[in-house]
Amino acid sequence: MEYRRLGNGILKVSELSFGAWETVGRLDFETSRELMLTAYEAGVNHFDNADEYSGKGNAEQVMGKIIKEMKRTDIIISSKVFWDVGPGPNDRGLSRKHIVETVNTSLKNMDVEYLDFFYCHRYEAAVIDQVNPNLEEVVRAMDDLVHQGKILYWGTSCWNSFQLMQAYAVADRFNAYKPAVEQPQYNMFVREAVEKDLVYAARKLGFGIITWSPLFNGILTGKYNNGIPAGSRLSDPHFTWLQFDREITPERIEKVKKLTELAQELGGSMPQLAIAWLLRLPEMTSVILGASKVHQLKENLKAVELKKKLTPDVLQRIEEILDNNPCPPEFAPEKPFFD
Repeated sequence: MEYRRLGNGILKVSELSFGAWETVGRLDFETSRELMLTAYEAGVNHFDNADEYSGKGNAEQVMGKIIKEMKRTDIIISSKVFWDVGPGPNDRGLSRKHIVETVNTSLKNMDVEYLDFFYCHRYEAAVIDQVNPNLEEVVRAMDDLVHQGKILYWGTSCWNSFQLMQAYAVADRFNAYKPAVEQPQYNMFVREAVEKDLVYAARKLGFGIITWSPLFNGILTGKYNNGIPAGSRLSDPHFTWLQFDREITPERIEKVKKLTELAQELGGSMPQLAIAWLLRLPEMTSVILGASKVHQLKENLKAVELKKKLTPDVLQRIEEILDNNPCPPEFAPEKPFFD
């Protein structure tokens, strides 16, 4: 396992992380424990969570028990705030009250004195299109939590570069701590937000990028090449709300088949190739893995070895198969927006 700096900061994060979404807390305790310890023993030092994963704090509580078996100074624990945790008018969003209540609950759930990362899980709807007192409220609330020692770094999830620039401007105005990390969705089929927007902002502003959904809910494993198999995520009624079956198109399946052949040619698997490919970006801090079975996680962790085989020629072959580069050279601006 290699470790990368968080943006232009000093903190080092394992290039592969382990995420709790729909795993820790939803699976039985022993499976959750074995998954997390497998990741830890492989060198993973970042474990991602959120207040609403697996039912309003359940994932945090289970993770809190498991990390007792790890050295706290070696690991980076994260949680998030935004989504509903109750029926009340202030049980959602990014008000100072909800931010403070959520971090206190997360600390209690995980039985830790501080969180390493605390994310704004989405962008507050009331702050769209302009800098206004609501964004000031968010930035100053997060800054207070850092000063209080409850969090070490704060970040964002699914914010765009303009929204991040707003946050940085507010932080500069009040000499407050700035967002240190952004967590977007990123994979071979979802590229635009990262490659066309966030990488330029990261270079200019200095935040790290930690991504989720590297396998696009399993499409990039090849398991759906011949339909939806029994026992898969998309066959589980629990996941029907995702409506993810519409993402499985004949065109994508054909691309996955070709990529699988390339992965095998390199001595790896399709999941390993999909994960390793994400690590090609120097702005990438870490890729969050999720797995429900230990053998899946062990296979995916080997992506750190396959990435060494991604030569410029191999990367070009991947681009030719994907044919979805949001920034092809012939259309790339001479100077990025942030320059």
